[in-house]
Order: sequence, then structure tokens, then C-alpha cells
Amino acid sequence: MSNERKVAVASYYGALTFGTEAMRERLPKEVFKALQDTIKSGKKLPQDIANVVAHGMKEWAIENGATHYTHWFQPMTGSTAEKHDAFLTLERDGTVIERFSGEQLIQGEPDASSFPSGGMRSTFEARGYTAWDPTSPAFLMKGGKGFTLCIPTVFISYHGEALDEKTPLLRSMDAVSKAAIKLLDVLGIKGVQRVITNAGPEQEYFLIDKKFYSQRPDLVMTGRTLLGALPPKGQQLEDHYFGSIPDRVLEFMQEVEEELFLLGIPAKTRHNEVAPHQFELAPIFEQANIASDHNLLVMEVMRKVADKKGFALLLFEKPFAGINGSGKHNNWSIGIDGGMNLLDPGDTPESNISFLVFLVAVLKGVYKRAAVLRASVASIGNDHRLGANEAPPAVVTVFLGDLLERVLDSIESGKVDLKTEKQILDLGLSHVPVLNKDYTDRNRTSPFAFTGNKFEFRAVGSSQPISVPNTVLNTLMAEAIDDMNTAITAKINSGLSKDDAILTAVREGITATKAIRYQGDNYSDDLQRAAAERGLPNMKNTPESVRAWIEKDTVDMFVKYGVLSSEEIDSRYNIRIERYVKGIDIEARTLLLMVKTMVIPDVSEYQGDVGSSFNNLVAAAEMIGLSDEALKTQAANLKSLAEDLSKLMELTGILEETIEEMEEEESELAKADFCSARILPCMNAIREVADKLELQVDRSRWQLPTYSEMLFEH
Repeated sequence: MSNERKVAVASYYGALTFGTEAMRERLPKEVFKALQDTIKSGKKLPQDIANVVAHGMKEWAIENGATHYTHWFQPMTGSTAEKHDAFLTLERDGTVIERFSGEQLIQGEPDASSFPSGGMRSTFEARGYTAWDPTSPAFLMKGGKGFTLCIPTVFISYHGEALDEKTPLLRSMDAVSKAAIKLLDVLGIKGVQRVITNAGPEQEYFLIDKKFYSQRPDLVMTGRTLLGALPPKGQQLEDHYFGSIPDRVLEFMQEVEEELFLLGIPAKTRHNEVAPHQFELAPIFEQANIASDHNLLVMEVMRKVADKKGFALLLFEKPFAGINGSGKHNNWSIGIDGGMNLLDPGDTPESNISFLVFLVAVLKGVYKRAAVLRASVASIGNDHRLGANEAPPAVVTVFLGDLLERVLDSIESGKVDLKTEKQILDLGLSHVPVLNKDYTDRNRTSPFAFTGNKFEFRAVGSSQPISVPNTVLNTLMAEAIDDMNTAITAKINSGLSKDDAILTAVREGITATKAIRYQGDNYSDDLQRAAAERGLPNMKNTPESVRAWIEKDTVDMFVKYGVLSSEEIDSRYNIRIERYVKGIDIEARTLLLMVKTMVIPDVSEYQGDVGSSFNNLVAAAEMIGLSDEALKTQAANLKSLAEDLSKLMELTGILEETIEEMEEEESELAKADFCSARILPCMNAIREVADKLELQVDRSRWQLPTYSEMLFEH
């Protein structure tokens, strides 16, 4: 056992975060209160108060070893961005001081010209602004020989358009809060100041030895293996999931957790995932915008620690064909700030009523906006992942569990004699059956599953920031809540009692959303048939999916709730199409590079060895008494090898021609469709032949690290 002193996590948790305790310690009482009011209610922070906050933040950062600060933001690249500025300032007399003003805290001005804008700006329009998001705590990021003060911000253009993923998320949180407060008032829950959405993204990932990673151009360039034959053993024995964590991996996990705890990130669970060398980190729920920031930090910390420990971190959704991909199960809930979870059955009539109403609102929102919800997780990686190996399918459905299904069916039919095997909770509504608090199993194949007091959106990809899917979830929920509010209010105005109005609106909502509820195996052909029969969107790939962003009804929703303007939506659509085309182009060219410079030379050299051996055998056949049949068998083996190599060369030429043909397409959308319909099938054909050859070629002749080595050597 180590003699190292053991320290309780609580003693250092959040030490690198300018959170509530650091603020209370560093700021005057009135400034601390004003800042808390800003964080809780969105009030504007006066400039003089901002100056005091900035000074306290700077002093705290410098005492902890920081020399620079940065406005840390989420551009539309899928990652984060930062520009570091020193606290160092020269006075007129040449005196050196360290200064950080309220103006510097609140606003920054990074060059916006090189970030994707999707056509919202011309390239020469370089000015962009970062604006402090005080609801997400500033933190110190360790790097190099010291620390940098990171200030979470939004990122907007000179004309005010959102150039990031954080701004729409914050807007969507405001939209769903306003809608929910109005509905709660109608339900009799008065005086609610704020409703929040929470998220808890479970992060799946692979770790492989860095020496293998550096020898695989496909992993380095694209994040996934473009070639690679499956080993005899993969995950079929189901012996990796929740198994004993290898010491080297556990050491990585422990260091990651220590870094996260210092940053105030509540990492809760670690375990082996299903595939070899696949693992998971799960956090405690947090407010959605903070959870979004923290998940990006989780990925960044894991990358740094993995590199230090001699690992390569793989976050691509499907780095290895034929085995589990990695997701980021986005656990989502909605509740009153500081109060009840509106998706928890609860133990009071009021909360049970709200649960039923908000549950139906979720069903209405997901049913109506299934297409854009699918589009929110569309990516090259998810195209490979969705629909197999415990990943949900591309068809968005909702899983509620048997008991809750029966409850909704009972409400719809008007029956009041629902029998269940357990004691259940009183909903507080006349003629409505009661609910059991623990009433659902887990459906690992469902893209949107109810899990007791929250929904788990399992289709989010492991490399994706959660800002986008949570923005869509919040916005569709705001719309659905307003629909429920309108329906209930109209029935009350028509003369129904409040209870009857609620029950009628709920019953109508249940009937209207039956198509989105699916309780079976989402991998089955039955789901595909059900999707066609029910008219559910079934978009298999990114080019099909992203079209949902620019459908008029979708645009109208985002514009109505002030989450995205039509220009901002168009830009996001363009960026997603462009990233898809560029990503496939990189993959195809990387595959060509590997086949031409590694696979073909390796196979050719091995073929020469086999050919020479065969010629020697023919010359000695009579002397050693080798039969003609034996010679024919070996000749057939050499012929098969030569034919496969020739096929590989032929397909390589076809892929080159196909890439050139893509450039002739006039629009980016046409190129994206071309990539999906023509380039990817050609790449798959090359892979099929190359993987077959890998299983024939002597290992000493094969340059690329194999699946067996990458997945089973620690």
C-alpha cells in the first residue's frame, strides 16, 4: 500500500473553480449578493460591480499560479476555443502591474474570421465578441508549467448572430422556463420564479496504447479505423462489461477524476463498457449549460491525461467496425429551480398532476419534432454507430415501460380499475389511476427512454458537444408545454373544471402521440415496419437528417421561441453539410494513402514470397513425390491471393475516380448525397477486400497494428 497521504475529495473539490465559496470569500457581501442575483435570475451586472468581481477573480487566479486569462467558448466546430491574454500591463511610466477589469471580464474580442459561420458572415468580417456567462463558474485550467484563468462565455458576431453552441442553449433554457412557469400557474403551482433543465451526459470512450495509435494513419486523421479485420474474440463472450478495470486504466481514471474534482466537475461512476478497451465515465446531474461546459472539460482532461499515461483517447462514435460504438447518453430532466423534478411521480397530488402533464408534453414534443431531434445528433460517426451493438436506431421513438404504458392506455380508455402488482401513487386527479414510483425497466435499444424520473437520450454521439441536442430538447419542450397550456386553458374557459380540463387534455395528448411510443426491440425489423406504418422519420445518414434543420415548420419553432434566427439556423445547416463532405473526403483520401503505401506493398511483398515458395515447390515436386492435387491446392491459394490484390488495386482506382467525380457536383448538399451514395460504398468495398487480405498475409509483413493488438494489449 502506498504511504502517500490520503485526502478526502471534499477537501479539494472545486479548488480550481471560482465558485460560490471562492466568491463569498473574495467578494464584499453586497457584490456577492448582486452576482448571485445575476446568476439566479439573469439580472444585468452593473459595471462597478463587475470591476469588483474581476479584481477578486484575478487575485484568486494569481494566488493559484495563473498568469493569463482567456474567454473560453464553444464555436461551431464541435470543440472549444480560447485566446490567452496576460494580466500583465505596462503603465505610462513603465511600471509593470497585473490588471483585470470588469470590462475585460464581461467582454472579449477574438478574431471571428477563421471560425465556421455557415455563410452568416463574409471572410473579411473578422470581428466577433465573447460575453461572460456568469451562470457557469470560471475555472483554472492546468497546462504547461502553470494555470490559465478560463472564463466561460458565449460567442457572437459583430451584428449579434450566435457563432457558438452555448448561446442557443441558454436561449432555449429561458424559453422552456417561461413556458413551464405559465403552465405550472394554470396547474395551481404558483409563484415559480424559474424552471431549469438538467443534464447528465454519460461519456463512453476507448483507450488504446499510443504506440498503436501513431502507426494508424486512419486513427490519427479521422478518429476511426478505415481498415481492420475482426479478431477471433471480440465482445461476444460479454466478459468485459463491468469487469475488473486494468491497473493501468484505473490509474488513468483516478488521475482524470482528481483533475475533474479540482474543477468542480462531479464525476460519479467509472466502469468497463461492453467492448474491449471501452470505458465509461458518468457525472451527477447539473444544470444543462453547466453540464455542457463540464462535459467539454471532461473530454479535454481525458485527452491530456491519456497522452501523459501513454494512451490515445478515442472519442469517435465507431472507431472499430463490428463492435460497440461509443455514445454520450444524455440524461435530461426538467424541474423547478431548487424544488421538485417535474418528471418524478413524487408523493403529493400537485407533483403527480404536474408529472402527468409534463410527461405528455414530452411525448408531444418528441413526436412532433422527431426529425430535428434526430438531426441534432447527425454526424459521420453516428451514421456508423446508430442501429447496432447497443446503440439506438435512427428512428426516434420513446420507451416508457410496461406499467406506465398501461397507465396511459387506461387513462385514454377511461378505465379506472387498473390493477398493478405493486402499491402505486395517487395522482390527485379524479378518474385517473395511480402510479408506481418504480415502474420501468431499461431499454438499451431505445433512443429516448424514460428511466424513472428523467429521459435518457441515447442517440447522442460520444464526440459531440451536448449543447445542440439539449437546445433542441428544450425548444421542442417549450413548444409542447405551450400546446398543453393552450389546450387546458381552452377547456377551462369552455366550462370544464380544472381537473376535468387537465384530464381531457392529457387524454387527447396520449391519443395523439401513440405513434411515438415503442416498447419493443428497436433493432428488429418490426420497428422498421412500424416506422413506415406510423409515418415516423427514418433518416439513415447525415445528409438525409440535416435537411430537417431548414424545414419551414422547424425554422418557425426556433424563431418563435427566440432560440435561433432563420439566418442562424441556415448557418448551422450549411456547417453540418460542409463538415460531412470534408470529413468523408479526408476519410477517403486517408484510405487511399493507406492502401497505396501500406496494404498493397505489404500484400505484394508477401505474394512474392508465396510465389517464390510455390516455384521452388514445383521444381521439387517430382523429387519429393508431391501429388498434382497438392500442387493445385497451393496454386489455388496463390491465385486467390493474386486475385484479391488485383481487386484491391482496381477498387483503389475506382475510389480515386469517384473522389474526382464528387468535385463536379454543384452544391454542398449534392456533394454530401454523393458521399453517402457513392464514396462510402466504394470505401466499404475496399475495406472488405483489404480485411480479407489481412487475414492471409504474414503478420511480419503487415505494417498496420491489428484489432487484436489494439483491443487486447494494455
